[in-house]
Amino acid sequence: MSSITVIGTGSWGTALAHLLCKNGHRLTMWSFFPEEIEMYREHHQNTDKLPGVILPDDVQYTNDLEEACRDKDLLVVAVPSPVLRSTAASMRPYVRDRQMIVNVTKGIEETTLMTMSEILEEEIPQANVAILSGPSHAEEVGRDLPTAIVAGAHDRETAVTVQNIFMSSVFRVYTSPDMRGIQLGAALKNVMALAAGIADGLGYGDNTKAALITRGCAELARLGKALHVQEQTVYGLSGIGDLIVTCASMHSRNRRAGILIGQGHTMEEAMKEVHQIVEGVYSAKAGKTLADRYGIDMPIIQAVHAVLFENKPAAAAVYELMQRVGKDEIEGWD
Repeated sequence: MSSITVIGTGSWGTALAHLLCKNGHRLTMWSFFPEEIEMYREHHQNTDKLPGVILPDDVQYTNDLEEACRDKDLLVVAVPSPVLRSTAASMRPYVRDRQMIVNVTKGIEETTLMTMSEILEEEIPQANVAILSGPSHAEEVGRDLPTAIVAGAHDRETAVTVQNIFMSSVFRVYTSPDMRGIQLGAALKNVMALAAGIADGLGYGDNTKAALITRGCAELARLGKALHVQEQTVYGLSGIGDLIVTCASMHSRNRRAGILIGQGHTMEEAMKEVHQIVEGVYSAKAGKTLADRYGIDMPIIQAVHAVLFENKPAAAAVYELMQRVGKDEIEGWD
């Protein structure tokens, strides 16, 4: 049994807390917002973002970061990507040397192009940082539906420790050393999910969705090669696995936001309607910057960026994608 704090009380943090409790661990949950802590103390659930997933009575709740971090075997960071750096900086004084932190936040920092684990390592250099990612909607993990995911770490011992803590009869965990590749897929699949939702909002069909998922994976593979990501990662759980589930499911906040944009809503209206952080909006900027920096052809990423930030009509963006010059599917064919 481990003593664990989940930093962040959104739907994903709550679902993982539910899983870890069922695995027999002692849980504390931290939130920046006092009203969220009061909600959990009264209802033992996130009544807004994950209703019905009830946490045990012995779970502790706090707004005090020192209390949250002190004497814990593991810290699970599940805050939205825009506030991860500031949260990590606040945690720093309370994290002991080699204390294990598992990041489950998905995204790429817009200004630095750093992954979430790189931010944690910069802000909390004494920590031992690992990651957990893959096709795993909180709504289904909270209902104990079978899920597979991947734990990434710099060394096998850390990855296996994370694997053993999280793995259960309904939550299968694989291990990988490719932390950058795992996080690249985790961030950019949200941009592809926005594209898939926009296509749905425009009234397009299954053919369009299949094309977006497949060609989106090709874009990830091209960028991954430039960033020295392992090819197996692109075609693994955190790559194509997460891409499929996020583009196809209505659990996906990014797809739901995309649907609204495709129907004519502005980005701001869509984010307000979804009522959660839409990570793909932030990752679209980072994805375009990465494509430009490394000279990688990423037309879907660039089209989503144009719709979100350059006032391009969604239908026009799709038309331009379809009208690009014909290409080979297998690159390098003479």
